[in-house]
Amino acid sequence: MEINLLNEVKAKAQVWLNGDYDAETKAKVTEMLNASDSTELIESFYKDLEFGTGGLRGIMGVGTNRMNIYTVGAATQGLANYLRKNYGKCADIKVVVGHDCRNNSRLFAETTANIFSANGIKVYLFENLRPTPEISFAIRHLGCQSGVVVTASHNPKEYNGYKAYWEDGAQVIPPHDTGIIAEVNKIKDIKDIKFNGNPALIETIGENVDSVFLEKIKNLSLSPDVVARQKDLKIVYTPIHGTGITLIPRALKMFGFENVINVDEQNVISGDFPTVVSPNPEEPAALKLAVDKARETDADIVMASDPDADRMGIAVKNDKGEWILMNGNQTAQMFVYYLIRRNKELGLLKGNEYIVKTIVTTEQIAAMANAYKVPYFDVYTGFKWIAAVMREQENKKRYIGGGEESYGFLVEDFVRDKDAVSACVMIAEIAAWAKDNGKSLYELMQDIYLEFGFSKEKGISVVKKGKDGAEAIKKMMADFRSTPPVEIAGSKVVTIKDYASLRCIDVISGTATQMEMPETANVLQYFTEDGTKISVRPSGTEPKIKFYIEVRLPLNSRAEYDAVNAAADEKVNAVKQSLGL
Repeated sequence: MEINLLNEVKAKAQVWLNGDYDAETKAKVTEMLNASDSTELIESFYKDLEFGTGGLRGIMGVGTNRMNIYTVGAATQGLANYLRKNYGKCADIKVVVGHDCRNNSRLFAETTANIFSANGIKVYLFENLRPTPEISFAIRHLGCQSGVVVTASHNPKEYNGYKAYWEDGAQVIPPHDTGIIAEVNKIKDIKDIKFNGNPALIETIGENVDSVFLEKIKNLSLSPDVVARQKDLKIVYTPIHGTGITLIPRALKMFGFENVINVDEQNVISGDFPTVVSPNPEEPAALKLAVDKARETDADIVMASDPDADRMGIAVKNDKGEWILMNGNQTAQMFVYYLIRRNKELGLLKGNEYIVKTIVTTEQIAAMANAYKVPYFDVYTGFKWIAAVMREQENKKRYIGGGEESYGFLVEDFVRDKDAVSACVMIAEIAAWAKDNGKSLYELMQDIYLEFGFSKEKGISVVKKGKDGAEAIKKMMADFRSTPPVEIAGSKVVTIKDYASLRCIDVISGTATQMEMPETANVLQYFTEDGTKISVRPSGTEPKIKFYIEVRLPLNSRAEYDAVNAAADEKVNAVKQSLGL
């Protein structure tokens, strides 16, 4: 252990011990200072929470590196100061504040509302938990300059977070994110934070926004006649103890679906997530109860939203009657395929439409877009970058869909973040459309592979916690840059993209070209002769380094599907071995 680091940490902790903090906080700081093991003290104070791709996020507890009313307070005061600087001439600065189901989320939301109001800013505070996309919608609907959602998305129960939004309803991007941090960093004393709110400036909202939002969701339907014919489609839905329960069953009913089957144990709102280890719809364990219910009821589809209802996962029956989980790339492909095809069938493609995907999302989407002559944009990981394209194209081109491999999709343009509310109703409509055409969603997925080629995607996260973990991740990225792979799974690397330098290197010729992106990012990509694509990046919100593997194989018939799928699994394993994973 570095003596200097320990001394710095103790000095930061002493500030909290001597400052105007509550008694419970001071007692915990004292306990950490007196403990024989300094690990908790170091992890709690060795750095300050910073805005990443998902805003402020961390483990709840005492300290500068923890989520608590003081770190939330500093972030809010910094944001309030930044809003004052940017909208000083605006007579009435307004913000929306919402929260999810997590422990302390309501406390943090009320703390946020109080600080904004103490700074003379009008606050629309949701009466209780609501999906993140509704907060994005409310910012635009109510003409606000900013907004905050208190959520840690799908992270484990120990976490909470704080997402800052700008006036377009999108998460904050440069230069505003760094501008806010600069203001936060100016706050050196707890006395700089105005905790005592002005109730006259806090307005509670709820159904008055819900009803408008849901009506707009209802109008997204591209096949209302199909839904009417398939209204009895058996849909098992679980909110995994989160905010989806407030709107998604209602949205499905408004769309016309009359046979929504609940997972009662997971309808219970709880930040402890009592029925799951992790409330992440990517993980099979999180959907186990829903799949069990689907088997029991012979359902057509299982869908689940994460705690703040911005991400959605689904399970479908394969040709053997077994329930399997679709990954985020597969659901994104189905969304894009359906939206482009139905828009074309309805005569809605006028030549000014576009879709958006992230650079780590399957290249199948690019193939679809090219086949239907619909332009697409490739952006960085994080829905804020999709929203940035939407902002640039507003009133120029029509957005018809966008998504990312991490189970996030957005059908509409009146929200500027991923939305499980619209995603759930739209995937239900796609299932109804497939059934109306004598197919299951599983068979629809096979149709997409037959038309555009088979792809298999695998995401791997290597967890490296704490300070040592952060340094290990940094070294891994440095090693990949200094010694890039020459071949992966027996196929030569032909292209390397380094988004830190924005250089695209043609390995064969040795030439490099400059890529056009809004900023640099710590992401590496490798493309091989046989179509394999590997992306590597540190997570912006979790202590992980992420690897995204995509392999491609030809598929000529449904009869070949199982064999090709098995061959793709072998190829993915070979890629993992090549990368030392």
